[in-house]
Amino acid sequence: MMIPSIISMSKNSMLRLKPFSPLLASFILASAITIGDVTFHSFLPQTQNTAIAAPPSASQEQIKLIITSKGKTGSGDQLRRFFYGDLEPLGVQPGGAGMVVNLYSKKSDITFSYCATYDVVVAVKEGKIVMFPASEVK
Repeated sequence: MMIPSIISMSKNSMLRLKPFSPLLASFILASAITIGDVTFHSFLPQTQNTAIAAPPSASQEQIKLIITSKGKTGSGDQLRRFFYGDLEPLGVQPGGAGMVVNLYSKKSDITFSYCATYDVVVAVKEGKIVMFPASEVK
């Protein structure tokens, strides 16, 4: 004797769905994970990725500050702070306490000569300067 059910399916129709059951189960599982992930991120906004804005390029005031403090301790720190991510090395040359690095800023179109031994800027000029005169980087 067969017990009646709310949803009656014939045995024949169940056999037709059997080959698709692994595919159907995978689809249902992937859908549940996706919906759960979207729900999780919508209720917890601190887990979302946020873009960090690039620092503004150095102003003329900051460049003047580096020029006035060149040769003094701390001018290298100012250079790194004001031109973070903007300096491109052009080359090295004798000077300072051995060798200095010439760094060019595309945004400001200015070249700095930097001595890493004493962490100081030793020369500053407008434009792209590959080699400074030896008298300027002593």
